[in-house]
Amino acid sequence: MADLIENTPPAVTSGRPARTVLAATAVTVAGVLPVFLIGGLAVQLGAELDFSPAGLGLAVAVYFGVSALASVPSGALVERYGPTTVARASLLLVAATMLAVAAVARSYPVLLVLLAVVAPANPLGQMASNATLAHRVRPGRQGLSFGIKQAAIPAGTLLAGAAVPAVALTVGWRWAFVAAAVLALAVLPVVPDGPAPKVDPARRRGERAAGALAVLGVAGTLAAGSANALGTFLVDSAAVRGLSPGLAGLLLTLGGAVCLVARVLMGWLADRRSGGHLNTVAALLVGGAVGLALLHLAAPPALVTGVVLGFAMGWAWPGLLNFAVVRLHPQAPTTATSITQTGVYAGGCLGPFGLGALADHLGYPTMWLVAATAMLLAAGLMLTGRRMLLSALRRRAAQDPPPAREDPATPADDRPASVPTPRRPVRWAARRGTPANRPGGR
Repeated sequence: MADLIENTPPAVTSGRPARTVLAATAVTVAGVLPVFLIGGLAVQLGAELDFSPAGLGLAVAVYFGVSALASVPSGALVERYGPTTVARASLLLVAATMLAVAAVARSYPVLLVLLAVVAPANPLGQMASNATLAHRVRPGRQGLSFGIKQAAIPAGTLLAGAAVPAVALTVGWRWAFVAAAVLALAVLPVVPDGPAPKVDPARRRGERAAGALAVLGVAGTLAAGSANALGTFLVDSAAVRGLSPGLAGLLLTLGGAVCLVARVLMGWLADRRSGGHLNTVAALLVGGAVGLALLHLAAPPALVTGVVLGFAMGWAWPGLLNFAVVRLHPQAPTTATSITQTGVYAGGCLGPFGLGALADHLGYPTMWLVAATAMLLAAGLMLTGRRMLLSALRRRAAQDPPPAREDPATPADDRPASVPTPRRPVRWAARRGTPANRPGGR
């Protein structure tokens, strides 16, 4: 059964939609790049700052934990100040903090503090991008736009993986963070100007399905916790099994490239369906769980296949989830996605922390199996949340009758309660006995 889709209000379309999507993508890349640089440069950072896989998991957990706490407030800031201002603030925060990491991160505790400082840039950029796409891209292209925007996550992984052989193994890992700061500053001119949106008085309509959104958020927690293990532990896990750091980094780059293509493809396909998006998310999670399970095997073919499936399916769903939530809550897209995104960020926090500790005690093969199990559970919760959400929306449709059509040019308070329709005088034809003002009359 297809998802119930509301009559989405016409988007305030941009005169330059390509620039709108490009800006949303670039802002998202800048927001997630810091944490994926930590994962991609784990070997070099761990050697100099002296931390284990559990320490790497804690660093990523701090980043996503602060992101989770800042998600709903970030949505409120976007509603108040507009996506343009919030996006630029996110970019400036990334640039300043990445330069600080390159300059003063001489110990593991300092690195943790700087990750906590830069973490709010992630939800700020995400919420600003979601609002921009929801209001400036026409509905027939929103699926593709969200897919492209969410492809920024694997793009960050791709850049982080490429930074290992290109920068970290040549001039040092600190220059990779300098490059990230330069990238964030370069995006500033791309952010389009736009007025601050008004807070939607229908925001309470999205809150009626808060329980269903919370279940989807829990599913996002499990799914993101497992999927984030790919970007966080893949390089170190492959290196433990004997791969060189350069080859392990290239394996991460392969996964990032596959995921990037998969997210764009999922968005493109979503525009060609009338619903069923959350069912598709659940199916992707099942395929991703198979990929994660394959990573516990030592054979190189299983490793490569697991990376491809894990990234192409298990990490290809966030854009589709955001798109589905926006379509089901068109009056309050920022508020609704901030709830589900909180769960995704919570997964990014709890997943690496717990899985990193598990890898320390039981090894990476066991960790990958546990991650696969969690992703399967996430698929089941995604279907449960979908059923709850559709039930809530049907109840709302039954309780709220559709508003009467009104002339938008006339204020409602100035419009009379009823205007009698003037009746035309009827002239009867003398001979035929029919009204003369009808087509058959004279």
